[in-house]
Amino acid sequence: MLLATSAPTMPFESLPLVASLSAVGLAAVHLLVGEGVDSETGAGRSALSAAGGAAVAYVFVLLLPEIAHFVVEDPRVSEGSLTEEAIYGVALTGFVVFYGLEALVAQNTGEQSELPPVVFWGYISVFALYSGLIGYLLFHQEVPGVVNLLLYTVAMGLHFSITDHGIRRHLGAQYDRVGRWVLAGATLLGAAVGLATLARPLVVTGLFAFVSGGIVLNVIKEELPEAERGRFRSFFAGAVAYTFVVTLI
Repeated sequence: MLLATSAPTMPFESLPLVASLSAVGLAAVHLLVGEGVDSETGAGRSALSAAGGAAVAYVFVLLLPEIAHFVVEDPRVSEGSLTEEAIYGVALTGFVVFYGLEALVAQNTGEQSELPPVVFWGYISVFALYSGLIGYLLFHQEVPGVVNLLLYTVAMGLHFSITDHGIRRHLGAQYDRVGRWVLAGATLLGAAVGLATLARPLVVTGLFAFVSGGIVLNVIKEELPEAERGRFRSFFAGAVAYTFVVTLI
């Protein structure tokens, strides 16, 4: 059962205002997150873990069930021209993309105080696209209504708080000087595009699936050992091979 389907809804005209204010709030998280939490203290680490746990809970308890609901209802699935596995493959793609990004940065982080410009801009650009996507989806919720929109906004704000902490750890002064402004601007830009455009339901479902995979990886990487202890190429090969096997069954 979808948790938000029975919640009261606001008039349609009011929702863009709430979504716009939500976009401003999420952009503010990007700008301020580096100032407030000291992860070196027990309380700071606990706060980040709680934020990550809430974001992951949102994915598994609300977002993935919504995705499953809309995938099953899409006529292309019932007609056999599209499979549920394809949508969940998009979620896997989000997971793998951000794992690969983490591995790339880990390989380029050593004694140097700052990342090389090419690596920095590649890294921050992917997260900017991700933030823009999250801002865009403020205006294209799968379940209408202010309650669902606010649940999404709070979950994404908590998610940004832990993700930006990890970005700041990698980038240091580069994050304070440039990175946070790029991410905040991307969130607002994505929201503006969302306000000005329409989207097909299946596209929205796919975008939410990608975000789900990104959330799960970006949270667990803050809770599990550092990425350089892993082997991304082996991980990638296993993910592709097993996906292929499951598709054939």
